[in-house]
Amino acid sequence: MPASKAQRASTSKRRAQAIALRLAGMDYQTIADRLDYSSRGAASKDVHRALEENLEAESAAAQTLRELEVQRLDRMQAAAWAKAAKGDLKAIETVLRVIDRRCRLLGLDKPARAEITGADGGPLQVETVDLAELEALITLVGEPPAEPGPGTS
Repeated sequence: MPASKAQRASTSKRRAQAIALRLAGMDYQTIADRLDYSSRGAASKDVHRALEENLEAESAAAQTLRELEVQRLDRMQAAAWAKAAKGDLKAIETVLRVIDRRCRLLGLDKPARAEITGADGGPLQVETVDLAELEALITLVGEPPAEPGPGTS
């Protein structure tokens, strides 16, 4: 049976208080004691559950706003498209700005992730280098060539 409105309101209020106490630096045992949770784990679980629900709600709201903004950009692009297609430079600039904004909004400009793999397609193996050997190599590379000494040609 689903919780009553009064139970949901009480749970919501207690979760808000638990989050506020956690933000104030309280540990979960103190939160459990103050808000009559059955245990430290129950307080922790309730706080995490509330934070996850909040993130899900914020994510859904952000997605809705993103979709609305894309629709607005589509209308703006459609309004300028005919003139841009006929070569109107100002309309072309407008369409390009709208496209650029859409790409940034949707994350289409993010760089592609690249992964370097070994010859067999597996992870690239990097050999460990002794720091003393590396310093010696750097020193050798940085030194000018030795001058021939007496008796050498």
